[in-house]
Amino acid sequence: MIKIGIIGAGGYAGVNLLALLLRHPKAKVEWLISEEAHKGKKINELFPHLNSICELEVDTLDNVEKLAKKTDVVFLALPHGIALNYVPQILKAGAKVVDLGADYRFSDEAVFKKWYGIEHKDKAVFKEAVFGLPELYKNDIKKARLIGNPGCYPTASILGIAPLVKHQLVDNASIMVDAKSGVSGAGRGVKLATLYCECNEGVKAYAVTNHRHMGEIEYQCIRVSEDQSTRITFVPHLIPQTRGILATIYAKLKKSAKTEEMMKLYKDFYKGQPFVRVYPTPCTKNVSFTNYCDIGVEVNESTGTVIVTSAIDNLIKGAAGQAVQNMNLICGLDEAVGLDQIGVFP
Repeated sequence: MIKIGIIGAGGYAGVNLLALLLRHPKAKVEWLISEEAHKGKKINELFPHLNSICELEVDTLDNVEKLAKKTDVVFLALPHGIALNYVPQILKAGAKVVDLGADYRFSDEAVFKKWYGIEHKDKAVFKEAVFGLPELYKNDIKKARLIGNPGCYPTASILGIAPLVKHQLVDNASIMVDAKSGVSGAGRGVKLATLYCECNEGVKAYAVTNHRHMGEIEYQCIRVSEDQSTRITFVPHLIPQTRGILATIYAKLKKSAKTEEMMKLYKDFYKGQPFVRVYPTPCTKNVSFTNYCDIGVEVNESTGTVIVTSAIDNLIKGAAGQAVQNMNLICGLDEAVGLDQIGVFP
């Protein structure tokens, strides 16, 4: 059994990760860490839906190095700027790491500092990290001991864009992403903008020109396309539902194409990838509680525009499920182990 530790178990991503790992046939959760206010409490006190299922006591970051020595894989689900203080000592203790935060998603220090405003203390560890999008970097992930798990918006967006830029089909400066996320994407902390009365029955854009995930999407699209001129316009929206992301992507085609041709191209690109499904008009309901990314693609022939829709559950494929997929790969398992959930419908 793979011995697991979870740091950040008190948040939405952390508790979804715990739920997946409790059902994983090859994993055993050994310990949990959350914020200081949760110290000494059992996880089922924080999340009563875990009563009679998991009653592990929550520890704090003070004991992380000692706990890491008892563990094969440590997951971190923390706000940016915290994990980088602990990952080097976890690796030194002999555990592999999957970081669900932003601290290890970039291999370029200047780009990371531009978007997050901080520098890494351990440059060698920073350079070692692999971006954990299995559909694009599976072979690198298999050999890694440190994974930077992608963000939720970037997962949906990059998977939607990658076939276009890899095959040089579009003007890479014309790519626009209109993305909508459920409120759980904002985390469990209490914020005015995500109170029920503030967000229910309304849809609004936010961080219209400077959302940090725009940097992550653009950086990976440049890697895939090998085209430094690639630019992404990314506008996120908050919608009044609990979970789910739908990213609608627009780009100008370099030459005329038909919808049928583009659908075939996408199906061929993701052939053999167990968690990407290509079909017309995906919906967030179809991926809820699953690790799937559902992608649809159509061509507006009169304008020469390709339109891609990409749907994920932001807490599963956008966070916890993808983290488990990465754990499976770095531990030599089939990537789909423990991730066979079927969506809840209706």
